[in-house]
Amino acid sequence: MSEKIAVRTTEAPAPAHTFSQGVRKGPFVQVSGQGPVDPATNEYLFPGDVAAQTTRTLRNVRAIVEASGASFDDVVMLRVYLTKREDFAAMNDAYGAFVAEHTTGHVLPCRTTVFTGLPREEMLVEIDAVAIVTS
Repeated sequence: MSEKIAVRTTEAPAPAHTFSQGVRKGPFVQVSGQGPVDPATNEYLFPGDVAAQTTRTLRNVRAIVEASGASFDDVVMLRVYLTKREDFAAMNDAYGAFVAEHTTGHVLPCRTTVFTGLPREEMLVEIDAVAIVTS
């Protein structure tokens, strides 16, 4: 039976004391919800700009995925949480550009988008991921 391992990297924001940045068990990787936070300063970035927040958030997700031994191509699912329905188009454009740049081949990750409240007022978006390590 494979051991459950905490995934840690300084290339993504430090996690709260109640959860891990990510967890790997066997080939499965779950990345905790990430926001638009600078890993060096732990400051929330790009207030009011959901496109820039989406890109920063996906960079944090990718860093944790890579720290697990996977690549962004190994991501099978991304869940996007938005605070405002009117931000969907801008988020979707930024998301699409990031995913296209970091995915090889023609199979994109699955995605669910949910409209909800988030823990910090300055957060317009939060994203989590599931990846399968293939190497």
